[in-house]
Amino acid sequence: MADAEWTNDSAAGDRREAPIELVSYDPSWPVRFAAERDLLDRTLTPWLAGPIEHIGSTAVPGLLAKPVIDIMAGVASLDASRPALEAAAGVGYVYFPYRSDIMHWLCKPSPAFRTHHLHLVPIGSPLWIERLAFRDHLRRHADAAAEYAALKLRLADEHRFDREAYTDAKGPFVRRIIAAIALAADDRPRA
Repeated sequence: MADAEWTNDSAAGDRREAPIELVSYDPSWPVRFAAERDLLDRTLTPWLAGPIEHIGSTAVPGLLAKPVIDIMAGVASLDASRPALEAAAGVGYVYFPYRSDIMHWLCKPSPAFRTHHLHLVPIGSPLWIERLAFRDHLRRHADAAAEYAALKLRLADEHRFDREAYTDAKGPFVRRIIAAIALAADDRPRA
């Protein structure tokens, strides 16, 4: 995620990131999401073209996660939503051009200490559809959620100070689940 620029000890020349910490599911996460969704709904209304969704592991009951609330807000396009970056900054979000070809990515309150990630994603885009499908699959399939949790624990240990490597290493699992979802959808009878 190009987080190497955001360090916890850059004054000493140490370019390590804050360690990846996974915690047990916290029942307050949906409440924290709802409060932030209400704030973002008021702040980003001119640029919203769809709902504000709770995504990521904190959106899956029972799943361990980094204690960072991931939020995806549907926008019409990246160009049309560019002014939303300034509005989001007004409520504490910091923009970073991560995967800027498919979303606007922001974090709060700072790159060094994150409580929220905000993804402004064009509604109906492949990223929008895949993130919701993956979340919903994990919510409905405890076996997949358990497999994902075990993978996350192993990867957090292997990539403790490299968030991008941790995220990238989860990619094959995510792609496998998305492919299975697509295959199941293709197998459904048509009306």
